[in-house]
Parts: sequence; C-alpha cells; structure tokens
Amino acid sequence: MNPKLNFKEKLVFVRAFAFDVDGVFSGNIYLSSSGEQWRSMNIKDGYALQYAVKKGYPVAIITGGLCKGIQIRFEGLGVQDIYLGSSNKIEAFNHFLNKYQLHPTDVIYMGDDLPDYEVMKIVGIPVCPADAAIEIIQIAEYVSQYKGGEGCVRDIIEQVLRAQGKWFNSDAFQW
Repeated sequence: MNPKLNFKEKLVFVRAFAFDVDGVFSGNIYLSSSGEQWRSMNIKDGYALQYAVKKGYPVAIITGGLCKGIQIRFEGLGVQDIYLGSSNKIEAFNHFLNKYQLHPTDVIYMGDDLPDYEVMKIVGIPVCPADAAIEIIQIAEYVSQYKGGEGCVRDIIEQVLRAQGKWFNSDAFQW
C-alpha cells in the first residue's frame, strides 16, 4: 500500500479487520459484588461486525481480557479468531496474519490504549475511538468521532465496506 495515500484512499486496500475489546467495543466494565465483570456493547457495532464476517473479511479480536462472555459474544457474531488473555498482542496478530496469509498492511486495526501500540505501528491503517489514550491518538491515521462502546467499530467497518462497494447490498437486510 502506498504510504502517501490518505486514510480514505487506503480503505479500498483493506483485506481484514482486527480489534481490541475493552475501550473499543465496550466503554466501561461493571463489577458485580462477586467480582464478575460485565460489559455493555453497542448493537450497531455488532451488526457491522457480523456483516463484515458475512462479506468474507477475516476478523481478529485481540484482547487481554479473559471473560468467557467476550468469546460467546464474538462467536455469536461469526468471528472465528478470538485471542483472549493476549498479554503480547503482536504474537496473536502474527498468528492471525499467518493463518490468512496476510501482510500487516492488509489490516485495519482499532485499539485504544498502550497494549495496542505495537500492533498499530505495523498495520496498514491504525485507527482508534475518540476517547483513546493520547499515545494511540498520536499514531492513529483516523480517530473516530465515536467513543469506545458508542459506535466506533461500526464507523470503521462501514467506511471500509462503503469504499469497497460492499456496504448497502441486498444481503444487508438479514442479520
């Protein structure tokens, strides 16, 4: 991919998506009195994610979280590559690349905090939610107008699919 292209021009070259979870799909973690963690996720993010999967895009979820609910949620949306407990996100990302024979520049990655930094430095298009850590905002090629858990994932997926003419097709009307 030509590094001189702007963000919008690069979208046509995206072949895969990768996302962090907390701070991207969810804005807050709620704790029960027993210590169980609950996350609230945006339904429109979920729709866009399953639509990207339906369109044939490989999708990786790479998170330090270990919550079984994360796996259940993303498997329910059709995601096959879910990396829980990733203390080293580069390792998980490289596994994803090798599995699909992708180059890092084929991937758009959305992260929000320091554990995402190394992956974001090597992908084709690093992006983040509006409320990401300053260090992440500084390396992102695009900062969504939406905060984590408030539609930033939908924003990115929709832009890619629109740029590639795959967004509002006849199969968009089925979940």
